[in-house]
Amino acid sequence: MRKNNWSCFLLILAGIVIGGFIGSLFPNSWLNYGQSFGLSSPLVLDLGILCITFGLSIKITIAGILGVALGIIIYRFI
Repeated sequence: MRKNNWSCFLLILAGIVIGGFIGSLFPNSWLNYGQSFGLSSPLVLDLGILCITFGLSIKITIAGILGVALGIIIYRFI
């Protein structure tokens, strides 16, 4: 049986979300330890009649990494 790449992507994405949620439940534990990077302030492009704001911030935590690993392990057993 051929595995679907979309199911792998969705399981990894679910692992990131659940890991981030678990990390936010325990803010002072080692699970919430991580690094944040991206744009600290959004980039604004004002064209007069149109104003576009760009921003991206990513926070990688231990809980998020564990969630991704769990998603990959679940994918391998499906």
